[in-house]
Amino acid sequence: MPRESTELRTLVEPAVTALGFELVGVEFSHGKPGLLRIYIDSEDGITVHDCEAVSHQVSGLLDVEDPITGHYSLEVSSPGLDRPLFQARDFERFAGHVVRLRLTAPLNGRRKFKGVLRGMKDNQVVVQMDDEELIVGLDEIDQARLVPDYESHRSEGA
Repeated sequence: MPRESTELRTLVEPAVTALGFELVGVEFSHGKPGLLRIYIDSEDGITVHDCEAVSHQVSGLLDVEDPITGHYSLEVSSPGLDRPLFQARDFERFAGHVVRLRLTAPLNGRRKFKGVLRGMKDNQVVVQMDDEELIVGLDEIDQARLVPDYESHRSEGA
């Protein structure tokens, strides 16, 4: 999964927020065809109707602005339980949750890490992994996702 596209985020965010949703992130995967994935959220959760509304609004905007050359598919969805983290505010908001990180380049021979997110410190992401602390810049992270806690979600629904 690619890192967030800042240019596309800047373009679509006003349209998403105008509909009353939070823009969680925007990813574009090059390929044949490419895939533009937009994650949205709200306090009340996201329905299929919400995704359709955002898709319709963003499709019109993309047709006019034409920021992507070639064919691509547009996908709008909720972030899900394994929510992707894109911006510094996401890493602050979900401090205390377990996360999986994949780095853009190996660090001490590894690219994948899992631990408890501690938030941001000096503009870097801090993750506690057992006895060691991982501190990396946002630009060093290829992908970051929350690790779902299925037990707590199961008890919430009971």
